[in-house]
Amino acid sequence: MEKKTDEKLTKRENTLQVIKFVIFSVSAGVIQTISFTIVNELTSWPYTPCYLIALTLSVLWNFTLNREFTFKSANNVPVAMVKVAAFYCVFTPASTWWGAALTDAGWNEYVVLLLTMAVNLTTEFLYDRFFVFRGTMNTNRRALKAAEKADMNVSSDIDDEII
Repeated sequence: MEKKTDEKLTKRENTLQVIKFVIFSVSAGVIQTISFTIVNELTSWPYTPCYLIALTLSVLWNFTLNREFTFKSANNVPVAMVKVAAFYCVFTPASTWWGAALTDAGWNEYVVLLLTMAVNLTTEFLYDRFFVFRGTMNTNRRALKAAEKADMNVSSDIDDEII
């Protein structure tokens, strides 16, 4: 069976990708918020270390779920992780800087965290979709099995029409 790549995605498949990404990102956001709150409330650490611990936990969770279920990618995991790490080499210093700057200016740390998470969701989806998983979407076993099942249903429908 030929592997289906992102070049053949339908409008429905693209919409489902966005929905799944948002759902998994929300779950990662919950992890980030809870871990941030725990570290922030139980220590006297400033915003930056609290944020970095929470962000790391969130990224690991989000990458794992989105690779398997949203993008259904069978690409090389270490390569994909390096690409995601490259994103965070830019995003983390920028978001840490603006987070610290805004909280030092009197903004509530939870408002800053939520706004930063919204920026992260949007930019990471685009980065993952068009760079990390480009050309490898719908190539894992789960996607190939679903495509095979869909092909079998189409074949069955055609057989029914012939009879």
